[in-house]
Amino acid sequence: MILLAACGNEEARFPNRDNFTAAANDYLAQRGHVCLAKYDWPIKVAAGSSEPDAQQMPLLEKLGFVTGKDVAAAREYALTDAGRQHYLQVPVVVRTTTQAVVHPGDLCAATLSLDRLVGWDPPQTRDDRTTTSLLFTYRIALDPWATAPEVQQAFPLLARAIQREGTMQMRLGVHLTRRGWVADELDLH
Repeated sequence: MILLAACGNEEARFPNRDNFTAAANDYLAQRGHVCLAKYDWPIKVAAGSSEPDAQQMPLLEKLGFVTGKDVAAAREYALTDAGRQHYLQVPVVVRTTTQAVVHPGDLCAATLSLDRLVGWDPPQTRDDRTTTSLLFTYRIALDPWATAPEVQQAFPLLARAIQREGTMQMRLGVHLTRRGWVADELDLH
């Protein structure tokens, strides 16, 4: 029985379509959320602001996801119970050239799944680590409220993700572990 398990595990280590498809599916199941960059709450919008929040937060209030109250020269928005249902509490790392900021979660509007594995780079081994990158297209499943035209207008990155469903090619870094191929983001060891 142990020998069979070892053979099965070894097959998961081959660089082939089935194993890379499994790695992409696993990644998308865990991290394939389309979120709106609304990380930290409450959110304050200054009076007269032309920032995206000035358009987005009143729309989220209209949808019942946030409540707003006037505070000194601003409006402060907090998540409602309905909004918390769409707030995914998984740490989000936002990297710039100089820093990495970890947020507690994000407000999400859709979920991605694998459409098609387009291909992959030849695996490379360096410092006892074998890596490659996968190229794939995706399908998008919108939360019902995200189908509204005014939502897509207020959140252009969401609209772009919808428009490019099945055609936009995404790249995913993966590496080989004892149990098979794993997305770099899911296993940082």
